[in-house]
Amino acid sequence: MDFDLSWILLGLPFAFVLGWVASRLDLRQLRIENHQAPKAYFKGLNFLLNEQQDQAIDAFIEAVQNDPDTSELHFALGNLFRRRGEYERAVRVHEHLLSRGDLSLADRQRAQHALALDYLKAGLLDRAEAALLKLEGTPFEAQARLALLANYERSRDWTQAAQIAQKLAHANQGSFSGRLAHYLCEQAASCIANQEPEQALSLLQESIETAPDAPRPRIDLAKLLNSQGKPGEAYAALQKSLESSPAATPLIAGPFAEYALASGHSFEALELLKTNYDLAPSLDVLDAIVALEATVQGPSPSARDWYVRHLEREPSLVAAAKWIAGEKLEHEQFHPQVQRALDHAVKPLTRYRCAACGFEAKQHFWHCPGCQAWDSYPTRRVEEL
Repeated sequence: MDFDLSWILLGLPFAFVLGWVASRLDLRQLRIENHQAPKAYFKGLNFLLNEQQDQAIDAFIEAVQNDPDTSELHFALGNLFRRRGEYERAVRVHEHLLSRGDLSLADRQRAQHALALDYLKAGLLDRAEAALLKLEGTPFEAQARLALLANYERSRDWTQAAQIAQKLAHANQGSFSGRLAHYLCEQAASCIANQEPEQALSLLQESIETAPDAPRPRIDLAKLLNSQGKPGEAYAALQKSLESSPAATPLIAGPFAEYALASGHSFEALELLKTNYDLAPSLDVLDAIVALEATVQGPSPSARDWYVRHLEREPSLVAAAKWIAGEKLEHEQFHPQVQRALDHAVKPLTRYRCAACGFEAKQHFWHCPGCQAWDSYPTRRVEEL
């Protein structure tokens, strides 16, 4: 049968018209989609930049409804919910992402990390731990381990915290020897509270080996030895701490003088403290010197003259108040009122202040109760900072 080419020639214009109509329909649909989703998205960004979070959330919800397959919009929405403290809604957004079968591996890992952060911010530590453990072997592994470390510290699970710290150290994420020593000291404190002194002693010795220059292990060890009726060994432990951690002398001076008196090392301790004071004057070292001199030489004004010497080196309201406390004033009948006013004035100056968050306390903390930072408290009082 002969094939008539005229039919092809007649069909070409018709095919061209159909193709043109189809392309116009596709372009129109594309324009509609591009007009709806990005417009809502950029509107949300604009609200976010202007710190209008409520309007930004509404805009992002609209964008997600117009383009439910866009993971970036879900991440933006989830992060906004978390920032506003709406953790339940943030969890739902990130769980929805994880439930999608078409999500890429990178986005799945990112969603898992975001979900873990939601649980952490919400204070759901058990769920946060489970979510963070799933990030092992992913690009978020280092961040997850740091979050796990903070999580275990917060729940005072020192054994798990030590394991995570060792993993971070092996991965070259920093030096954690000081923190590991603190964990061992915390475990030792628990053993002491549970009447397990031998276990506590072993942990403290391990802590000293872990961080030989850290002051806390030897200070805690000396306290334990003294409680066991071994002031001589306690004195020796603090003497080593003075050599390895001279910056911590203000914390060591008080118990050092106490153990020296109990073990018969008063003269030796007094000379060591005087040498240290000459190098770095400190109120706590000053008090220890006064206490030792008063014991060695007997009650006399010469011991208290150290406060006057301190005032000659640097002004100190605390030292002045302590000196006046033992002096006879011209109007002695007013001495109690004057002393009470001075003691009230110097009380804030004798506190310790966290260098990270500014939290002040009467006692020195190794772990700040305010910001949870380690070793953030200087060894000197507020007046000396």
